Amino acid sequence: MAEEDLQRFLLKVEQLNALVSSIDADPERRRQLAACSDHNAVVQLALSWGYSIGRRWGEPSVDVPDRSNLLDPAPAASGHEIEEELCSGRDWRLIRISSNGSRSPDGFWYQQNEHEWLTLLKGSARLRLEDPEECLELSVGDQLMLPAGRRHRVERTDADPGTVWLALYWHAHPGDHPVQPIV
Repeated sequence: MAEEDLQRFLLKVEQLNALVSSIDADPERRRQLAACSDHNAVVQLALSWGYSIGRRWGEPSVDVPDRSNLLDPAPAASGHEIEEELCSGRDWRLIRISSNGSRSPDGFWYQQNEHEWLTLLKGSARLRLEDPEECLELSVGDQLMLPAGRRHRVERTDADPGTVWLALYWHAHPGDHPVQPIV
């Protein structure tokens, strides 16, 4: 075995040992790992935790592409959600949200200083809006425009495999046209 291959092998063993230790110490990580359906899912999950285990011994170095499928659910624990920033600019950001049977805590309302446009890519959800009071059932393809300051809460999202949202947030500037809600 060439020295370079030996070093690559030892590094992978080190990464795998560290991954096993983290799984032993965290039952939620163990649950997420057990939910993986194939090798690629395990590699991506480990990478999200900071462990590089994707290359097999003797494989050449390749750059691991970023996740590119918007419909693949992130490994959110039951009752939780994960937000991933896909891209952003000076006054905006595009976020992918993976929810797994989650809801806003009792009494909690979102009230952002940014405008928000969202759509469901996968699953369904129920949102409650305030002033005026509305309860909306959203399913794949539905979109919603929430002007800055509009109080809202998540009443329900689908359980595993969950709900996947795409949300665009941006700040308004003086002279911009008023945001009209899309319902």
